[in-house]
Order: sequence, then structure tokens, then C-alpha cells
Amino acid sequence: MSTTPTALIPAQAAARLDDYTIIDVRTPGEYTAGHLPGAHNIPLDHLHTALPALKAAATRGNLLMVCASGNRSATACTELAAGGIPATTLTGGTTAWAGEGHTLHRPENAQAPWPMERQVRFAAGSLTVLGLAAGIRWRPARWLSAAIGTGLVFSAATNTCGMAAALAKLPHNQPRTTDLDATLRTLQG
Repeated sequence: MSTTPTALIPAQAAARLDDYTIIDVRTPGEYTAGHLPGAHNIPLDHLHTALPALKAAATRGNLLMVCASGNRSATACTELAAGGIPATTLTGGTTAWAGEGHTLHRPENAQAPWPMERQVRFAAGSLTVLGLAAGIRWRPARWLSAAIGTGLVFSAATNTCGMAAALAKLPHNQPRTTDLDATLRTLQG
């Protein structure tokens, strides 16, 4: 049985920001590019490691899960709910937050990799062109382009992205162990 997580729109969240411990579940690069003030970065694929710290933080106050669009944060809320940890998601994520004129915090002198959506577009486009170009000399290479196109259609139909999940595992999209450990110690409180 799936449940829909509690959600706040950006205006509601902005009015009550101090009432929440904000957890940004995007990749470290996306987080560095701009996040809600006071947000802690725990990438979605590291959420299981953070469950004890998040449980401790939830006993002291409400958790607000944030991502770029609201999809990953809703997934995080569902995973937390399965662990008995209540959490709220920000509808529309940082995109909606910034779109309504709220500020995003960007660390000074931070080098942020491209946002995940841009990484996916670059990888998918590059692989498609590679498949077509290689297909000139070796016809079966065109299947690479067909596979990427099929993956994009599946991604749109299911609102998931296998390529983003794979790209999130690249080193530049991973938190440094020291950063994640410091975040978890802070949340343990």
C-alpha cells in the first residue's frame, strides 16, 4: 500500500522554514549549485545510511525533504515512512522554490557540476549521436541510438530515470565521506 506524502508548496514552506529540518536529497553537485537555506545534503541513494540520524532529527522537529522537482523528495518521504519516520516533501522542489522568487544558498567559490537533468541530456544525446555515427561503418551500432531513445520514452512514461540513477553513482556526484559523516553527526544532535 503506497501513501502520498504530506506536501508543502514553496510559499507555505517559506513561511514555516524555521519549523523544519531541511534535507536535500539531490546529488552533492546539484546541492552545491543552489539549495534552500539551512538544508542538509543527504543524497537519495545514501538515505538508508542516514535513517538513524533522520529518526533522531525527527524526534526534535519536522523533516522537510527537498529535491529539484519533488519526485525524489516524495520517494524519500515514502522510504522514511516505511522506517516509521514522518516527513514532508516540497512540491515542485528547488525549481518551484526559485521560480517563486525565494533565494537559494550557494556556497562561495564552490565548483558545482552540471545539474543532473543536464548530465542526462548530455549523456543521452552523446550516446545517440555515437550510435548513429558508428552505424555508418557498422550498422548494428545504430541499436545504441534505438536503446537510448527507448530508454527516454520509458523514462517519460514511468517518471523515473535509470540514466540519472547511473550518473548519480559517478564520483563527482557522490558526497565526500567526511561531508556525509558531518551531516549525520549534526542531525544526530
